[in-house]
Amino acid sequence: MDINATLIGQSIAMAVFVWFTLKFVWPPINAAIEERQKKIAEGLAHTDRAEKDLHIAQDKAKDIIRDAKEQAAAIIEQARKREGKMIDEATSKANEERDHILTQARAEVDAERSRLREDLRKQVAALAVAGAERILQREIDDAAHSDILEKLVQEL
Repeated sequence: MDINATLIGQSIAMAVFVWFTLKFVWPPINAAIEERQKKIAEGLAHTDRAEKDLHIAQDKAKDIIRDAKEQAAAIIEQARKREGKMIDEATSKANEERDHILTQARAEVDAERSRLREDLRKQVAALAVAGAERILQREIDDAAHSDILEKLVQEL
């Protein structure tokens, strides 16, 4: 009977231990496990949200970079157009300046030509007067007179 009593005592002790464990030890452990599972689930949810936010941010960054590249291309195109316009304007101004300089040069050439013609006329008049003086100083016949006139024409 000793063995039976020991077995019964051990069975009762084991039952009390199991009951005590199920009643007092297991609920806090189970609650801690459930709390930990809840935190892990929340962490995974946060990770999923963060991953989605990261993908959204990467997409936005790609859009921003694409927009920046498009804006840069537009700015470069505007600069090229402005460059072409500036070159055209400079060419136009240079042509206008060239035309103005040529006009002034032609006017100066015409003025110089007129001045030279006037000087030539004065010289011709002086020669004509000198020739007339020669004719008047001596009396000559018609042959000598036309000879002097021919010489005057050749001098002019």
